[in-house]
Amino acid sequence: MDSQPFSSIDAASGIDGLDHVLCGGFTPNRMYLLEGVPGSGKTTLAMQFLFAGVAAGEPVLYVSLSESLEELRSVADSHGWSLDGVHIRELLPQEESLQPEEQYTIFHPSEIELTETTSKILADVDTLKPRRVVFDSLSELRLLIGNSLRYRRQILALKQYFTGRNCTVLLLDDLTATDRDLQVQSIAHGVISLHQMIPEYGADRRRLRVVKMRGKRYRGGYHDYAIRRGGLEVFPRVTAAEHRQPSTRVKMSSGIEGIDALLNGGIDRGTSTLLVGAPGTGKSSVAAQFARTAAHAGHKAALFIFDESSETLLGRMAGLGLDLRASVAAGAITIQQIDPAEMSPGEFAQQLRYAVEEGGASMIVIDSLNGYLNAMPEEHYLTIQLHELLTYLGQKGVATILIGAHQGLIGAQMQAPVDASYLADTVILMRYFESRGEVRQSISVVKQRGGPHERTVREFTLDHAGIHVGEPLRQFRGVLTGVPVPEDEGATG
Repeated sequence: MDSQPFSSIDAASGIDGLDHVLCGGFTPNRMYLLEGVPGSGKTTLAMQFLFAGVAAGEPVLYVSLSESLEELRSVADSHGWSLDGVHIRELLPQEESLQPEEQYTIFHPSEIELTETTSKILADVDTLKPRRVVFDSLSELRLLIGNSLRYRRQILALKQYFTGRNCTVLLLDDLTATDRDLQVQSIAHGVISLHQMIPEYGADRRRLRVVKMRGKRYRGGYHDYAIRRGGLEVFPRVTAAEHRQPSTRVKMSSGIEGIDALLNGGIDRGTSTLLVGAPGTGKSSVAAQFARTAAHAGHKAALFIFDESSETLLGRMAGLGLDLRASVAAGAITIQQIDPAEMSPGEFAQQLRYAVEEGGASMIVIDSLNGYLNAMPEEHYLTIQLHELLTYLGQKGVATILIGAHQGLIGAQMQAPVDASYLADTVILMRYFESRGEVRQSISVVKQRGGPHERTVREFTLDHAGIHVGEPLRQFRGVLTGVPVPEDEGATG
């Protein structure tokens, strides 16, 4: 989905997201190191790399030093793959080959006799002349060699051997060796590191990082990925600077006269709006109202909800006389329920990109930031990633609505678990207040960049006929404290 074209000479990895990170794929005819702990998806990624070669009509070779052919077939079956076209050389080390007296020193084949294992590998290469080769894994080579210096020399010899043979080589390392040799990273043309994290609750989180890539541009930093049936799905980190484009400000109405009056006509496309207040004050209802009005105006809206099911939202809005089902059925509104325990922040950002770039959404609703916070294993990175997302959506001309719930119901000391008010272009505050023994609600706009807005506090009500915004509450002062005082009492003081 990136607008920048990739080079046609790159060797595709077989994973769209990884090719995006690599700005096109692997530079062909080079040796690469793929490292990660067991279970991080190295074998799966390597197979996808080979399948991409098969799809391009290239001969490919998988050299297995750690898994049997049956185990590899089982991995392929679990993803619905066929190994047709993939030549597999199964070279599991025998018990006697691990004895010290059976160790060999391996140099370049033209200089010294190779061990039986390496000879078989190179014989396959000479016969098949593959364009892509995978070695799985380096840990077994370390055991066969037993000496770090000789091991390093063998990796260098392999690199020299494949130089000029029009072959892209992927070396897999499971990082199980206690004497890990980091100099192998310097020998490889590029290094990709796979990381697996175990949060205190929820599914495992996985992310990758390109450690180095010689002579080639790539997208640095961590990128989330998931292992699903069909292989790895990589979710490149959103970089807003890549999506700068000119846009014009267009007002999007809420369809409620009082709200539009507060906002001086509505919210602008390309800006973000934060609806903040105590639970139950009507934030989600206002956001859904904006989406409904946008759909009726011929726009598309995408709602990402963390805190309730789509059926609950649809039923609740129908109870307010605001039927969203027709717009959902027509595809003008999409509702996606997010499970923060199962979806990584990177995948969530990818879903947003897909809604905008593929689905054509001009309005995005994130309900709520509290749920989004729960999706982040490291909370102190939330604001940075949220800023990048909002910048990206703004540059795409999308009107973004964020919902943040305060902790508590009433009073002046209520706080949000994450302060996004400085990131949002517009902040709408919704509060409870008490008057004459009755709990009432208010709505006001406390911030709007780029234009004037009404600074009054208006009463806000919800009933079976919809959303109603009354006249400014000029008869009170202190409404935002939750316990207002009639103005006539203030005058006597």
